[in-house]
Amino acid sequence: MPTTATKTATAMTNAIDVLIDNSCDAKNVPDDVQFRQWATAALRGLRTRAEVSIGIVDEQNSAALNQQYREKNYATNVLSFPSDLPEDFDPPLLGDLALCAAVIEREAHEQRKPVLAHWAHMVVHGCLHLVGFDHIDDDDADQMEAREITILHALGFANPYEKERELHP
Repeated sequence: MPTTATKTATAMTNAIDVLIDNSCDAKNVPDDVQFRQWATAALRGLRTRAEVSIGIVDEQNSAALNQQYREKNYATNVLSFPSDLPEDFDPPLLGDLALCAAVIEREAHEQRKPVLAHWAHMVVHGCLHLVGFDHIDDDDADQMEAREITILHALGFANPYEKERELHP
């Protein structure tokens, strides 16, 4: 993910190195410990070593990235940029996530979910994309959602899809 901002934090947690960059200085963003916990939980059993960069971006940057890489002209909650380096590359760079604080907060309110739970879901969702999970077809979506639900449950969060289904049957 292209960024000119300075990395604000880095730490090694269970061999998953998470770099966090709040380039938009968004308020009400979870703390670095939470981001590391969520990314590590998402990758548990999938990677023993990895580096993930998490960038917190504003709506303008999210929309620009979404347009450039997905040809979609709007800001989105999370964008995943998997590394194309071999898995044995050292350090094992997994990829980058761009999380749009404003979109995540707005969606949480619209979906009547706790904002922190939606942040956790977007980090887990993005990390799963980095290791090859997708939701293009129904079978892949079911598999990815089931894994997200299990991970989030282990982190103490409710099924992120239940309230969404109640609002959009």
